Amino acid sequence: MSSVWMILAAAATLAMSGLPASLCSPRFLAGQRLTVVLMVMGSLLGLTGLVMAGQEAVSPSLCVAWFLPWGQFSVTVDSLSVVFLIPVFVTPALGSIYGLGYWKQSEHMRNGRWLGLFYGLLAGAIALLFIARDGMLFLIAWEVMALSAYFVLVTEQHLPEVRRVGWIYLIATHIGTLILFAMFATWRHATGSFALESAVLGEAMAGTIFVLSLVGFGFKAGLFPMHFWLPGAHANAPSHVSAIMSGVLLKAGVYGLVRMSSLMPHPPLWWGGVLLAAGAVTGLAGICFALSQRDFKRLLAYSSVENIGIITMGLGLALLGRSQDRWDWVLLGMAAALLHVWNHSLFKSLLFLNAGAILHATHTRQMDQLGGLAKRMPMTMTLFAVGAVAICGLPPLNGFVSEWLLYVGLLSTLTAGAAPGFALAATVAVVLAVIGALAVACFVKFIGVVFLGLPRTSAGAHAQDPPASMIAPMAILAGCCAIVGLLPLIAAPLLEAATRSWANLAKTTPLSIEAIAPLRWITLLGLALIILAAATFLGLKWLIARGVIGRAGTWDCGYAQPAAQMQYTGSSFTQMLTDSLRWALWPRRLLPVISGVFASVSRFDMQTPDLVLDRGLSPAAEAVLRLLPWARRIQQGSVHLYLLYVVLTVVFLFLLGS
Repeated sequence: MSSVWMILAAAATLAMSGLPASLCSPRFLAGQRLTVVLMVMGSLLGLTGLVMAGQEAVSPSLCVAWFLPWGQFSVTVDSLSVVFLIPVFVTPALGSIYGLGYWKQSEHMRNGRWLGLFYGLLAGAIALLFIARDGMLFLIAWEVMALSAYFVLVTEQHLPEVRRVGWIYLIATHIGTLILFAMFATWRHATGSFALESAVLGEAMAGTIFVLSLVGFGFKAGLFPMHFWLPGAHANAPSHVSAIMSGVLLKAGVYGLVRMSSLMPHPPLWWGGVLLAAGAVTGLAGICFALSQRDFKRLLAYSSVENIGIITMGLGLALLGRSQDRWDWVLLGMAAALLHVWNHSLFKSLLFLNAGAILHATHTRQMDQLGGLAKRMPMTMTLFAVGAVAICGLPPLNGFVSEWLLYVGLLSTLTAGAAPGFALAATVAVVLAVIGALAVACFVKFIGVVFLGLPRTSAGAHAQDPPASMIAPMAILAGCCAIVGLLPLIAAPLLEAATRSWANLAKTTPLSIEAIAPLRWITLLGLALIILAAATFLGLKWLIARGVIGRAGTWDCGYAQPAAQMQYTGSSFTQMLTDSLRWALWPRRLLPVISGVFASVSRFDMQTPDLVLDRGLSPAAEAVLRLLPWARRIQQGSVHLYLLYVVLTVVFLFLLGS
């Protein structure tokens, strides 16, 4: 079997993995276990196909006619597709194993089979999307992906909030799809076919296609301000669904941008500038809103927006390099973007699965109701710490490698003198540094409020680590974060090949990540940090064993008998930072009112609504709904009145045409 047929078989296996289980009784786990077996088989088949495709001299492809009057069934597995397919064949399979403990079908008889059916269909549709080389096939896979994501999102559709965020997602994704219809129609008009092949277009036509693809794919990727569907969707979906939505689904939007930009060989300078600016704004807005959240799944969702911004910065730098014939910028920017696609799929999936373990044990997403979980859930705490270090871009884990490549690329523009675009790239480097610092503050808050201290309520008092079926996928993801972080050289050949494919460069073009940004030093740095951390741990353990351990509450502030209420909350921990960002976040604050000698009970509360959805779109929609009843006055059921409307319309069109 050829590699392309093997990958198609893998996509079909993933897509149909939930079908047999949907015919079984929901009272037994046999159906769900069968789904997991098929998901794992599909993933292994797909990974084997990717290995085979990498060994072939020419990218394997398949092109056959089909029943539709437009386009054809055309697929190709090039190195760019391989990069995006790897998370598709890793994350969903691990999520399905995780679901054995997190979402048992016997405990969710109303929606367990529903979830399994569309979970696999979502993974299969994304796999097909990443190898499609025809606009019609791309749109078909895109729509199947979008609808499957909706159905897994609204798994708990009996909850009003879930139905609300489901509708918001459905509206947002189909706005993006309509824009993609216009983009592919424009592409066909310019090239004469729906084939996704390199073409030389006029500057105006190429610019139109670029803008349409940026907006259409930006809705799916979650670029600011098109991110408004994302926080609610990721927060309210089952946690292994949140993992695949953040780790894989968002990358479909990134892939669309990468693929379409590769088809036009001569990008103008402003393309890279627009993506650099969009990435900087998206990353900064995402981490600022994440910092102010009290719902830990919404915090992780906004952090996904931040990481999409980082990926977009890398793509912007690469486009800037293509327009300036600076292949070092191209390599560093694209390698950083593609590697961060991998990295984000690993550590964000780990963090969402970890969040699901916390939710499974405590039945709350509110950080202010938790605390002290480190003693009760030590394995969960350890694995979350790995994901937090990775997402903050700290060595020796994988997030550091991709962000470091991006730093090197952005700062290398300083040597370009007065070359166009260098000032913007250098400014974006500063923004990236600010994003990294705020990310550290954000996840220090998460760990401090949720895992450290004392339990604030009874929610976490009886929590414990989840079963092995939930721990094992998280441990695998944490191990992958460590492997990529310590051995980044193993990813370099594929990243270089994908960069050549994207930039339409021959294999003889001298491109080497190691020559521009020596990765061996990252390995040595990581090993040194691990040795230092191990020595510090053993030294502290030895000192504690020799002394007397005093027991006291965390953050007691000098009180002899501290209570849980004296601890920092999620809001107070970052209040200084959110106050400094109040001009951008527009938080709602409820200040305590204390008056009189014996003051009555008062409280402080601060919430940060989404700037686009809650501050803009929702009020606008409510205003339109209030005005709609007035429109009934023009519809009275009178034929004479309708004829008058027709006459007035004809007169208006006549005057307009003249």
